[in-house]
Amino acid sequence: MACSISRRTLLGTASALLPLPGIVRARGDEPEFEMKMGNDNPMTHPNTIRQQEAADRILKETNGRVKISIFPNNQLGGDTDMLSQLRSGALEFMTLSGLILSTYTPLSSIYGIGYAFPNYDKVWAAMDGDLGKMIRDSVDKAGLYGFEKIWDNGFRQISSSTHPIRTPEDLKGYKIRVPVSPLWTSMFEAFGAAPASINFSEVYSALQTKIVEGQENPLINIETAKLYEVQKYVSMTRHMWDGFIMLGNGRNWKSLPRDVRTVISRNLNGSAEDQRKDYADSDVTMRATLEKQGMTFNEPEPEAFRKTLIKAGFYDKWKEKYGAGAWSVLEKYTGKIGT
Repeated sequence: MACSISRRTLLGTASALLPLPGIVRARGDEPEFEMKMGNDNPMTHPNTIRQQEAADRILKETNGRVKISIFPNNQLGGDTDMLSQLRSGALEFMTLSGLILSTYTPLSSIYGIGYAFPNYDKVWAAMDGDLGKMIRDSVDKAGLYGFEKIWDNGFRQISSSTHPIRTPEDLKGYKIRVPVSPLWTSMFEAFGAAPASINFSEVYSALQTKIVEGQENPLINIETAKLYEVQKYVSMTRHMWDGFIMLGNGRNWKSLPRDVRTVISRNLNGSAEDQRKDYADSDVTMRATLEKQGMTFNEPEPEAFRKTLIKAGFYDKWKEKYGAGAWSVLEKYTGKIGT
């Protein structure tokens, strides 16, 4: 017996079978949104690993609608190059130290004041609280987008090819690489050192060719970048804490549909939390690894370094630069600084 189906019924059935946007996509469909994310970390670094995990989850949760490609290890250029690309919209996302970002948004470096944070409890209370919000607001006003969860870049230690740093006097005239940041340069100048601003992509060669004697970084960066090949000593100064802000281009971010932004935010913030756990015991594990690579460690007394910064007027200078209001937000979490 023949079956008669009306044109209206056929159209209704067909429309019911069509995929809803962002819900069902056929295998092999091209992504609706293709974006790039850059960093200056090696493939084996927790940043790169966790960012790739987030990108994989985002692709899956959007059924292939959103593809974020990760470009680690300065493949898109050094930090300042990638920041220029991000600002222009040629790059959609990147992780960057707030201290380097401060060349564009000055307030973003405030958490990096020397010897401000004694431990991670105070760091995360500040960065997940009012201090982090204040920094993100300044980033947003500058045309970028700062994600809610900052990624860990650890407490920083000084490495050297010539001698260990035991006291502030050991830094007098010391040629040390620092990132491209006014705060970093100012702090080491206050110690009497000779800081040279060099992008991370060029650190290994600068150490290898003796342009500088040493550098400062968390132990995990010393290990993953193989700086132990061109450095002998590590002084556990813990002179500052640093973090990576996950940044987006403001215009690109606002142009994305709300549901896409929700998935991206949830996964990037979630990976930031995972990455923080990766760093939690890295000083202990990385120290053992670096000692096996032949590096020698020492533990300087921090109070002498802090007193040197006070005497040099470092804290007074930066309190004036940031403003009393912003400084009070910082001290809400750190206690009084520079006294």
